Amino acid sequence: MNPTLNTIDIVVSDMDATIAFYAHLGLEFKLDPSTPGHAACDLPNGLHMMLDTESFRTPFLPGWSAPSGGPRTLLCFEFDAPDGVDAKYAELVKAGYRGIQEPFDAFWDMRYATVADPDGNGIDLYAALPAS
Repeated sequence: MNPTLNTIDIVVSDMDATIAFYAHLGLEFKLDPSTPGHAACDLPNGLHMMLDTESFRTPFLPGWSAPSGGPRTLLCFEFDAPDGVDAKYAELVKAGYRGIQEPFDAFWDMRYATVADPDGNGIDLYAALPAS
């Protein structure tokens, strides 16, 4: 029997800043009143996403330290049209988030851009380009 991927858990340094960032992408995280340092959001198709502060998660991950360098994991958000990619990228950069890759037309026929969340995780924004 194969396991089912049903949850993504991101370790964050600043819960409020991270919740504010993902709100720009339409995700509504709810803090868990019984578990400080933990928030969750239900996504389409039964996927669940969690945020855990470093102080909450560290006791369960002995020897853990925050990674350095570029993002090794990217969360990808699809838009209905290429102009949505450009608009969301501009909104996030204007709000003070770091742009990693400005919007461009990729050779795989998509409009693509990448920003960083408050902890440096890569967030791809993409949409299919119109058929030519």
